[in-house]
Amino acid sequence: MPPDPVPTEHQGPPEEPTAAEERDRPQEPTAADELSVRDEPAPPGAAPRRRGRTVPLVAAAAALGLIAGACAGVLVQAGREPTKLPPLSQGELVRGEDDPPKPLTAAEDRRVRTEGDLRDLLLKKPRGAEKADWLEGSDGWMDLPAYTSLYTDPRGMFEHLLRSEFRRAAITGWEADGGYFVEIRLVQYRQEEVLGAAEAYEGRQLSVREEGAEDWEIPGTGSGRVFVHSRPLDRRGPVALYTAEAYARRGDIAMEIGVSGTRRIDKEVIMDLAERQLERL
Repeated sequence: MPPDPVPTEHQGPPEEPTAAEERDRPQEPTAADELSVRDEPAPPGAAPRRRGRTVPLVAAAAALGLIAGACAGVLVQAGREPTKLPPLSQGELVRGEDDPPKPLTAAEDRRVRTEGDLRDLLLKKPRGAEKADWLEGSDGWMDLPAYTSLYTDPRGMFEHLLRSEFRRAAITGWEADGGYFVEIRLVQYRQEEVLGAAEAYEGRQLSVREEGAEDWEIPGTGSGRVFVHSRPLDRRGPVALYTAEAYARRGDIAMEIGVSGTRRIDKEVIMDLAERQLERL
């Protein structure tokens, strides 16, 4: 006996979903939703998201390209002919046929004379002249404090002379028959790092020139000069005192000469002293 036919439901057109069913039905994700989900940070405790392989592959390809380029450059350079270098040895020197110059004698070598007793290079007191009162008890040497005491700012001059590599100073002086006083100083510098002698006499020349003194060049020195003041040094005192000065140098020695008197000092007096003192240097 055949089975009873299964009754079939009426196949009609599909019914439209209601508003409540449409709201409750899950929405399919869009492309924008997928991007926002990718950018959201992973919750704490979750496994980190795997990064893409594009960046490491690009970096590896760039490194391989650099290595390949360097290897190619080495291979090209290795295949070239080596560049010849100039010889390191110096060529043979040809000696002159003339005899070598003779060494200087002690009298000709200025360095030998200035390394001895500096007081021996000072001018000697002329006959008939009296030794200066301010040199009584002096042995002819001036240390640094004694030399800086001649300036208006001894402390500043002391520091300046230390930087200028002051070495020693010798002094002499006398009272001449003409009624004037002479003082000569030879100041020697080490001149290891600075040209102390050149700076010293150039600075003194500039200072005296600013005072309005007349000046003349000392022959044979190039830059040595004598100065004569036409006005007295201090007219407020009981006696007007006129002065003349000379500054020059020989190597590491600066020469300083001062002449003072109650009358204007003649140019010939200071010039003669300067020339004769420089001859001894």
